Amino acid sequence: MNELVSIITPVHNAEKFLGSCLQSVADQTYPHWEHILVDDCSDDASWELLKAHAAKDPRVKIAKLAENSG
Repeated sequence: MNELVSIITPVHNAEKFLGSCLQSVADQTYPHWEHILVDDCSDDASWELLKAHAAKDPRVKIAKLAENSG
């Protein structure tokens, strides 16, 4: 049986690093994964980048918190 692995990444103003983070997960050889990214009220372009990436890859799940949790 192939177990699903969930990778959870918190995001806060990570626009500069999101591309390499997302690519690193996508480059894994194990094929049964989901990447859950939670935006903690970023004020840069992080949320827009996450939405664009999630639209291209159904394994990427995104959520945005209503208020910064610190």
